[in-house]
Amino acid sequence: MTQSNASEQTAYRSYLLRPTGRLRRVGAALAIAVAVGASVAGCGAGAAPHDAAPTTGTPAAAAEPAALDGGDVDAWLDDVLPDALERNDIAGATVAVVHDGKIVTTRGYGHADTGTGSTGDGNNTAVPVDPEQHLFRIGSVSKLATATAVMQLVQDGRLDLDTDIDRYLDFDLPRSFDEPITLRHLLTHTPGFEERIAGLIGQEGASADLREALVTDPPEQIFRPGTVPAYSNYGNSLAGYIVERVSGVPFEEYVQRNIFDRLGMTSSTFEQPLPAPLAGRMSQGYATASAPAGAFEIVSTPPAGAMSASAPDMARFMLAHLGEPVGDQPLLDAATLDLMHQPALDAASLGTLAAGPRMTFGFFDESRNGRRIIGHGGDTLYFHSHLQIYPEEGAGFFVSLNSTGTSALANHKLRLALTEQFADRYFPAAPAGSVSNTPAGSAERAAMAAGTYESSRTVRSNFLTLIGLTGRTTVSVRDDGRLLFEPRPLYDSAAVYEEIEPWVWREVGGQHTVAMRAAGGKVEAIAFDSAFALLPVEPARGTILALGVIGASAVVLLLTVLAWPVGAIGRRVLRRTPRDRAGRTARVLSRVAVGSALLALASWAVGLVLVMNLEDLSAVSLRTVQLFQLIGLLGVIPAAVRLVDDVRRRVGWSRTAGSTLVLLALAGTGWFAIEFMLLAPNISY
Repeated sequence: MTQSNASEQTAYRSYLLRPTGRLRRVGAALAIAVAVGASVAGCGAGAAPHDAAPTTGTPAAAAEPAALDGGDVDAWLDDVLPDALERNDIAGATVAVVHDGKIVTTRGYGHADTGTGSTGDGNNTAVPVDPEQHLFRIGSVSKLATATAVMQLVQDGRLDLDTDIDRYLDFDLPRSFDEPITLRHLLTHTPGFEERIAGLIGQEGASADLREALVTDPPEQIFRPGTVPAYSNYGNSLAGYIVERVSGVPFEEYVQRNIFDRLGMTSSTFEQPLPAPLAGRMSQGYATASAPAGAFEIVSTPPAGAMSASAPDMARFMLAHLGEPVGDQPLLDAATLDLMHQPALDAASLGTLAAGPRMTFGFFDESRNGRRIIGHGGDTLYFHSHLQIYPEEGAGFFVSLNSTGTSALANHKLRLALTEQFADRYFPAAPAGSVSNTPAGSAERAAMAAGTYESSRTVRSNFLTLIGLTGRTTVSVRDDGRLLFEPRPLYDSAAVYEEIEPWVWREVGGQHTVAMRAAGGKVEAIAFDSAFALLPVEPARGTILALGVIGASAVVLLLTVLAWPVGAIGRRVLRRTPRDRAGRTARVLSRVAVGSALLALASWAVGLVLVMNLEDLSAVSLRTVQLFQLIGLLGVIPAAVRLVDDVRRRVGWSRTAGSTLVLLALAGTGWFAIEFMLLAPNISY
């Protein structure tokens, strides 16, 4: 995925003292882990490590830039990366830097093979990373190649950015809105699709059939096209399939001929598994540097993240996008290249969100220090990468890590620290200008923004709606009229924002901005990154309410189950008369419901953990859990009958209270199941 300072950390520590703050912190970390690990996805926002300097959001002090040459870049990287790899338990890294039409440096750090085995060749010798030799998986940085392929066909007149993609597809795409879905939408992550996770990454030996992956259970369209940034692997893969359809050759072959061969990228491929000449040069991938190597990953939708490449090849790719002569012919003509690098949507579809960071045709806006920077990040299970180019400065930076390390969040922060330090070292901010006044009406707009929000990258049609409970952001108005985001989206720390122009807010003491769009007197979306937005949480799905209901219900159900054997033993030891047979059927059925509901809750928890680790859940297992959940819901009926019977027969306050609690617990789990789609007919995720 892609994008803390003294004031930010102070705010963070203050809200961590509250229990809800701790909950938010855990939720934020979990959400980032889901987003990073479960999506083959590069994003446009991230955070820097707590011990890195300078940290995210802090504008670089005005200073003379360091010389962007091989000597200085190598010295900087040698000073930063070896320690960072060791501290984060990451096996190895490869880096490429370009400037002024030349490759400034390519560097390798750590090991491409740690020698810990699991490679199948019996070789336990550690192999250092050689940037010229070793290939790394670049995850969703691959999407830049996909977008480039689309723009080549646009340049040739074979594709139109604003034509409904139905014209290019050979299957029907389910729609929820009448507006067309276009390539402009696909390349800006605004076709409106919900998230899709199942089958994204398979292990070595699995197959990758692009059309089959797209046709099988496509995600629901939950947003009107062009209106809500919501990162979508599926949408980008559709764009890649359109390249395949219109060109008449497999996607992998088209990219090989028209991008890699054209640029002399002889060490790059989308093929899975790798072709024989490259297979022996592939870096191993690791969970941590101290763990055995993982198997070669198979990305089921190759355009979204299957590319493997060396650092020099990525340098050539960056130079081509900077308009430099690379290979036999230009990647794109100057006009198309400029079009690809400009924001691709405006206020006509985004409304006031267009004043914030926006996608180009494939690139995220990652500008810093007053410099326009466009880039993309990417993650597989083991490899984690980021690429940025500076169109006006003619510079580019690429880094790829072959291990997740201590955590996905720490890895994410490390990459962003590197890109930000590169910007601050070689392209520092200009001296600060005059401070603008707070726009008129800011207090009213701040009040409209107060509330709880969740990411637009979400699921709304099935059980993965539960993911929306993690990583939420609460926006509140401070006494000085500024907004406090707890936590800042995709971060584990809070941040304060002030309005700098109507509907645009900037981090106090930092550079990060968000844009808002309102309707009906309330903010309906907050764009915090080029392909991500925050959407208000419905009151019924509020974190405290939802977790309070399900937590209390689960406790009651668990105590009820534990009380059964205790009660039976107690009656036997004390030789009490067994309960009469009156109401026995209702008691038995309510007990079955209690056990089923508790089993369903435990199964959903385990299932979510598996999904976040990209383990596929079978339809049979999901339907079985839904059956348990349904039995628990229907158990409200016998539980109510039992309570009425207990009251009618005056069995005593303790038994009546117990029956009441069981009824409420079953009703609570039933409400939760319905509200969060646990019983939805659709189980495709």
